[in-house]
Amino acid sequence: MAAPTPPPDVPDGRRATPVPPELAKLLRDQLEAVADEVEEEVRRQVPEYAGPADGPYRMHLRAGVVQALTLFVDHIADPRGQSAAITATYYELGRGVALEGRALEALQSALRVGGLHAWRLMGRTAEQLGLDSAVVSALGELAFRTVHEVAEAAAAGYAEAQLRRGDELERRRRRLLDLLLGEGPVAAEAVQDLAHGARWSVPGQVAVVALAASADLRDADRPLAVAGALVDMESRPPRMLVPDPDGSGRFGGRAFTLALRGRPAAIGPTVPLAEAARSLHWATRALGLMGRGILPRQGVVRCAEHLSTLLLHGDEPMLAQLRSRVLAPLDTVAEGARGRLAETLLAWLLSGSNVPDVAARLHVHPQTVRYRLRQLEKLFGAALHDPGTRLDLILALRAEELRDDEDPFTA
Repeated sequence: MAAPTPPPDVPDGRRATPVPPELAKLLRDQLEAVADEVEEEVRRQVPEYAGPADGPYRMHLRAGVVQALTLFVDHIADPRGQSAAITATYYELGRGVALEGRALEALQSALRVGGLHAWRLMGRTAEQLGLDSAVVSALGELAFRTVHEVAEAAAAGYAEAQLRRGDELERRRRRLLDLLLGEGPVAAEAVQDLAHGARWSVPGQVAVVALAASADLRDADRPLAVAGALVDMESRPPRMLVPDPDGSGRFGGRAFTLALRGRPAAIGPTVPLAEAARSLHWATRALGLMGRGILPRQGVVRCAEHLSTLLLHGDEPMLAQLRSRVLAPLDTVAEGARGRLAETLLAWLLSGSNVPDVAARLHVHPQTVRYRLRQLEKLFGAALHDPGTRLDLILALRAEELRDDEDPFTA
């Protein structure tokens, strides 16, 4: 760890008025007594350190006070010394505070209170020895330098541990997400264990969101935080597991869309936690249909609102067989006429054979509809009135209507 350097407003002991080296020996002899008073003052002024002796703050208080006082006296004995071992101790102390999930403020308060009190006690000793005010002032400069060094070391250790802790938490959540979305059954005990380590509350139901892949992984393209969500932006496609999606109303309104920062996405159906992989399966399928234009290319598509389309395209080869078989009569007409006849036939089947309704839907004259229906009768014959064939025709014509260029997302 690099040695901390004093900030511009903290005097450097190497440039201050020299302190008699023999004072260091005298103060070192008093170190334990001073440590007692400093420890008591910290306990009195900083509430976190007033707890039981076996509490997380009190356990290291004495050692920390002695280390800081030792560094202070070392600076008197050798102003050029860095005392890396002591600042390393405070670095580890800061790390420990972070790893225990505690705030750094209590430690910083203890350093300020302890440093000020130690300076007063040791400055009083210097005055009793008859040392002039310049030496007392130099002691104050060394005290501030000492407090700065150990505080800086503690803050650096705290920041490093926070970063590692965040990375570790992210890794645990990634492992949990992989378990939930993997193949095969998921043991409830394994989920509970991983969830505990990942600090994730196990929900009853979830929905998985499949996100359109981006060309890079810039932070600006990452979705904003969604409470409780498990996210993996490195998978293909990127995915997000959202707990209790219906109860929280997370997918209602524009908030969720805005959180995705304009990235197209498909929301899988809400399922029990153990079936999260099924929600991912349908969300991924819906995202693929978005890329082909069968479902809207942009925005957020909810699988629950497009179940028939997803069912229809659940087996693409079978769907192609259906279209080829039941729409074969249309292959005998010209391309332009084929499109008009297919559109009219689907509207007629969906409207219950009501000609005026078909005309209104297609924005054409009823006579035009009747003309096209006579052509369809010649092509399909009695099959138009067979219930089974009519269902096959609706499915095939609906698939025909949804067909579009199969270009992948470029987002």
